[in-house]
Amino acid sequence: MKIDTTDEYLPIYEALASTVRLKIIQLLSLRPMNIKELAEAAELSSAIMTMHVKKLEKAGIIRTDMVPGKAGLQKLCVLDVDQIEINFPAALSQIKEFHQTDVSVGHYTDFQIEPTCGLATREKIIGEFDEPRYFLDHERVNANILWFGQGYVEYKIPNFLLSSNRPEELEISMELSSEAPDTNNNWPSDISFYLNNVFLGIWTSPGDFGDNKGKYTPSWWPSIINQYGLLKYLRITSNGTYMDGNKISDVTIHDVGIRDKQWTFKIAVEKDAEHVGGVTLFGSGFGNYNQDIIFRLYYSKEQKA
Repeated sequence: MKIDTTDEYLPIYEALASTVRLKIIQLLSLRPMNIKELAEAAELSSAIMTMHVKKLEKAGIIRTDMVPGKAGLQKLCVLDVDQIEINFPAALSQIKEFHQTDVSVGHYTDFQIEPTCGLATREKIIGEFDEPRYFLDHERVNANILWFGQGYVEYKIPNFLLSSNRPEELEISMELSSEAPDTNNNWPSDISFYLNNVFLGIWTSPGDFGDNKGKYTPSWWPSIINQYGLLKYLRITSNGTYMDGNKISDVTIHDVGIRDKQWTFKIAVEKDAEHVGGVTLFGSGFGNYNQDIIFRLYYSKEQKA
């Protein structure tokens, strides 16, 4: 995970500012544990432990999976981050700025998918479930969520970089999960990413989350299908490509045609992947983060005297 010193990341700093929550992180680094096990290990009540777990979960440091237990389903706490990198403000001698483009999940320009699949606006399902032809429906541009079992969707993005700007890093943030029949928090999927037809790397989604209602998911949305995803940060830098601070390839910002007037960005689940578990893309009005796919190209320029 890569963060900075802006207010956006205050929940992470707050989550870490506790000896109890640091102890929870240490325990979960050894193995996943349920609330009762964590409470006993920390010598706290289950109610107090639940409060601490929710704080860490909100910060994106841990996640809770619903798994079979002796008495039915139980919540299993899993450490979801293995490192946090803090970017401090740049030196005053240099100004770091960025161009930002928000792309709706329904604004794909090409696709090739296989069921299970579907897409919807905030108000209704578009067409029918598991019918790829509806990905050509005229209402698809209004989609705020889409999912498919295998294949890809591709987007075109304008590039507003000036010749006088020096590109330093491209950050792409999006809310993602796997795509299981119904939902399944333990449903891994190897999701591949491409920029300008250059393979960037793979991130393995742990599951298709349906244990809780998404914070922004509409009230009419069926409870038996995907509710929310994980907010992921894909960063292409001069040193390689990273997902949440974890290096996934040696592809650098100089390898991807970063000065092209427009980019193509592809999200794919390959048929020969180890885990073919589909992908769900959550846009604004769905999931837990109320955002579309956000592209930020950071660049620098010398400060004028």
